[in-house]
Amino acid sequence: MVTTTPNQRTTPPFVAWVDDANSYATRRLTPFVDIVIRIWLGLAFFRIGLLKTTDPEPTIWLFTFVQPIPGVSPETATALLTGIELAAPVLLILGLASRVAGVALLLSAALLHKAYPAVPDHLYAMILLGFTIIRGPGRISLDYKFLPSLLSSALPLTGFARRLGDFLTAYLGPVYQALLRLWLAIVLGLIGYTAFAGMDPTHFSIVKRYGVSFMEPSGAMLLLAAALIGFAVLLGLGVGTRIAALLLSVLLCLIFVIGIEGSHYGLMILGLLLISFAGPSLYSADHLLKLGVRRMFPGLDADANWLADAPHIVIVGGGFAGIAAATGLRHARARVTLIDRRNYHLFQPLLYQVATATLSPADIATPIRALTRRIANCRVVLGRVTDIDSDGRAVCIGDQRVPYDHLVLATGAKHSYFGKDEWEPYAPGLKKIDDATEVRREILLAFETAEMSEDPIERARLMTFIIVGGGPTGVELAGAIAELARQGMADEFDAIDPAQSRIILIQSADRVLPAMPERLSIKARTALERLGVEVRTGGRVEEIDNTGVVVAGERIDAGTVIWAAGVAASAAGRWVGAERDRAGRVIVNPNLSVSGCENIYAIGDTSSCDNGSGAPLPGLAAVAKQQGQYVAKLIRARIEDGRLPGPFQYRDYGSMATIGREKAVADLRGLQLSGTFAWWLWSVVHVAFMADARNRLAVILDWTWSYLTFSRRIRLITGGPAESGS
Repeated sequence: MVTTTPNQRTTPPFVAWVDDANSYATRRLTPFVDIVIRIWLGLAFFRIGLLKTTDPEPTIWLFTFVQPIPGVSPETATALLTGIELAAPVLLILGLASRVAGVALLLSAALLHKAYPAVPDHLYAMILLGFTIIRGPGRISLDYKFLPSLLSSALPLTGFARRLGDFLTAYLGPVYQALLRLWLAIVLGLIGYTAFAGMDPTHFSIVKRYGVSFMEPSGAMLLLAAALIGFAVLLGLGVGTRIAALLLSVLLCLIFVIGIEGSHYGLMILGLLLISFAGPSLYSADHLLKLGVRRMFPGLDADANWLADAPHIVIVGGGFAGIAAATGLRHARARVTLIDRRNYHLFQPLLYQVATATLSPADIATPIRALTRRIANCRVVLGRVTDIDSDGRAVCIGDQRVPYDHLVLATGAKHSYFGKDEWEPYAPGLKKIDDATEVRREILLAFETAEMSEDPIERARLMTFIIVGGGPTGVELAGAIAELARQGMADEFDAIDPAQSRIILIQSADRVLPAMPERLSIKARTALERLGVEVRTGGRVEEIDNTGVVVAGERIDAGTVIWAAGVAASAAGRWVGAERDRAGRVIVNPNLSVSGCENIYAIGDTSSCDNGSGAPLPGLAAVAKQQGQYVAKLIRARIEDGRLPGPFQYRDYGSMATIGREKAVADLRGLQLSGTFAWWLWSVVHVAFMADARNRLAVILDWTWSYLTFSRRIRLITGGPAESGS
């Protein structure tokens, strides 16, 4: 690796990995710990409130003899406290008015701790509540969604509330985080020390008052005590804070498992996990180390001076391959420009669920700028590429030219009608959101038109749906339409019964899902037929028009025909004059470069890459992502004079297809699964691979609602020609 001057020093992979891991923990994992803490505390206080409603006498006694409130009767004080402990926990769990609810519960916990000082749970609850109040609502809360808009409104005191919240988060948050870290370090250090020295913990007043547990010394206990002391010291100093806090939480879990008493250990573990994921705060040795590392490796921040004369990498396409390539170059000394004709990244594997009214388009699409906002060296350009000047090294967007040093073509694919492009108006495919909403419109409109028709033959035609192509998309689409017709619209029409719809899946090969093992193909076909889908194999479509299709000489009248049979690459291969296969995909070298253009790469559905046995790799999201990552690694090695990776090798983790509710098949590197377990696995994998956390949550909620109610809530007929009248 070449490091000529300090301002051009490149970032080692390990340093980049650690920085990414820290960022991921802070952004992605901290919100989950935050909501667990809120739920834990909320349930604890809610239980206390319920006990007060069933037996208020101890609380009345408390306000009468131990903690009387001047001017307030014990009964009134008891009612107020009980109301707080019933209402505030609900708000805290929901993340609604989190800070207000936290303050109310903090006062309640302080009262309990003063009345019962021998119970340490109240103290730890106060500490965690203070953290929630100061840091503010986490990302998984109603406050996070609605509070910014509310505090920007014209309501009274909103400006003051916003400034106060910003002050607490920005200024007191790091201080409180450091104090929490020191507190836990001291307590855990004392736990370890008392066990290591075999001393009575009541020798320490802090231990006696705040309930630090004692461990009898033995061989294993001494080792455990030494580990507690060592990691506590690191935690207190803020050295290796994340790892030290995580290991201390593991040790506390071990203490709990072996039966050493301490009901407050759960709260301590949550506090340690919060520090481990949120980080050590500004006041720590780790933060000073972080500042030094970022000065040493300016690629972590990608400032303008560092990138001033860096090579320019242009990526055309914001799909799986393009986003993976841009992400892989995030720490490279390179200026990256990502060009796409749309401003969103689409999760195509779930596009059929938009077409069948299960999901909204927004559930599977994420703005490209949102995905790349943390890639400091990446610029996003919205535009349609019209040509590429490979000799002049420029990408043409109309009259505008974007020069490049390295070019990555990830333009995806479109529908292929095998030379019968005149079929396209009658048999739309599924490659973009516009396609999905148009198919949804055609499906729903078919039922509405059939409801109005008085001709039984025309009704039958309108309620016949044909899917051409028996690959994963066709199988999933056929199953989804069958469930929509038989369950999603039950009892909603008067003149027709959607359950009487005819769904036909046409496959030219001798079985559906031909890329999967034959056993899974048979299971998929059986599942489709149980849903009422007619599966026709071994026959080619010969004609498609506005009233139906001709298959193997037989005409089938249908109101809706959907194409899922083939794809063709974009015009990228023609732009660079590259050798292409019959589908128009660029035939690439083993390192995914274009022959004769070593600084141009084709990846994803744009490329035809040998799978090692003479056949091209399938057009899957997994292939596209791995190719994007590989090309990013290759380009970075070239511009930084690093070690070049070997030829691209695809790691095949398997393939899946869902047929309907609790029905799926999966081939996971030889492990063949089907049925309910495969369906759950398919669901988990698809949610996990989505690009944005908001999309994941939206899809989970929509799927849960659909699973529980059989309802398809996104049944909107949109688009089409504008009509007047009511």
